[in-house]
Amino acid sequence: MFFIDTITVEGLGNRGYLAGGEHAAVAVDPPRDLDVVLAAAARRGVRVTHVVETHLHNDYVSGGLQLARVTGAEYLVPAGAGVSFARTPVADGDTVGIDARLTLVAVATPGHTPHHTAYVLRDGERPVAVFTGGSLLIGTVGRPDLVEPRLTEGLARAQHAAANRLAARLPDETAVLPTHGFGSFCSSAPSDGDASTIGREKAVNPALTVDVDTFVAGLLAGLDDVPAYYAHMGPVNAAGPAPVDLTPPAVADAEGIAQRLAAGEWVVDLRSRVAFAEGHVAGTFNYEGEGQPATYLAWMIPWGKPVTLLAASAEQLAAAQRELVRVGIDRPAAAATGGPSAWVREGDAPATFPRSTFAGLAEEDRKRIVVLDVRRDSERVGGWVEGSVHIPVHQLHHRIGEVPEGVVWVHCAGGMRAAIAASVLDAAGREVVAVDDGFDAAVDAGLTVHP
Repeated sequence: MFFIDTITVEGLGNRGYLAGGEHAAVAVDPPRDLDVVLAAAARRGVRVTHVVETHLHNDYVSGGLQLARVTGAEYLVPAGAGVSFARTPVADGDTVGIDARLTLVAVATPGHTPHHTAYVLRDGERPVAVFTGGSLLIGTVGRPDLVEPRLTEGLARAQHAAANRLAARLPDETAVLPTHGFGSFCSSAPSDGDASTIGREKAVNPALTVDVDTFVAGLLAGLDDVPAYYAHMGPVNAAGPAPVDLTPPAVADAEGIAQRLAAGEWVVDLRSRVAFAEGHVAGTFNYEGEGQPATYLAWMIPWGKPVTLLAASAEQLAAAQRELVRVGIDRPAAAATGGPSAWVREGDAPATFPRSTFAGLAEEDRKRIVVLDVRRDSERVGGWVEGSVHIPVHQLHHRIGEVPEGVVWVHCAGGMRAAIAASVLDAAGREVVAVDDGFDAAVDAGLTVHP
């Protein structure tokens, strides 16, 4: 008997895995907050004897090194990955015993990175699952453009070859268990579903249904923006990440918050966009704790800039800390919980700005306002509001001077990124209205939307 538990990292759109038998287990691509892996092992009553990485990750800081140190597990890393710590290098065909009949077989699958390695889990001689990391995903493959631009086309071709190699050597019923593809920007396209098998991928995955030239052309044409913080993840993982500290940060009072803002530090309000618009400390930025605070905060903040977190509750603060350590924002400079009444200095008033919808925008005199679209380039090509200015939210801090004069009505695809952008504009002293609405409502409101 064997088990496979999925460790979901929703904020980053990734998954790790714990797989094992009666006594021992292997952790695959574990998140940095390794307590979630240890808890899963405790529930199963097994010891983590092996930790494996499919590749050096570009989108998060791995918990693999620390997990191996804490548990005494053998740490398996692809041999081609240049790292600065002791590990067991893994080459194509290497086999590791996990528990009784359970073994793990390494399969070289370059493409997402040059050293990428997948792992086939076998029960006896029968392959039951393959941990594909960033190679074969559900309905797509991992991006080939995160290592070095000169390597991108070659890695794209390698992705096609790697996917076909896996498909040729594994039975159709083998479960495909990728790390990326559930919202991660490491995926070359959104995943087609939540679970899959080799047989299903043979029928639907472009890497397995079209020739290599057609596949590569489509893959390269569909690549989206790369979050800026990705540039820091590979080096951190290669050097060996430091242990995680999730203890509560120092408490910030109203005066301390004001001082940090005056010093140019980032103060981030994690409350809902509705609450933020209704009242917040002037100069703070709104990254909703229930959104993707790790992805967009790490994407936009100058790397290494001190950050203070403001949260509605201790639970919201703790969840945000957990999200942020996964992308290398290790310790908030300070934090506070509650609301603006406790965060605004005596004598000052909370800042506010209005929210509206596309129907509200349609009623405005367009000559008197600015419509700012903060979606990514790949989204805007599908349709945009006539006369709108386009600056993707992750570029707004550097391009805020390009926003024309006037009241800025800012929108995205659903409202969360518009709230981030509205807070950035508000902090810069601009008059802003956050459009909290789905983009499909623009046409229904009577706005002219160009395809």
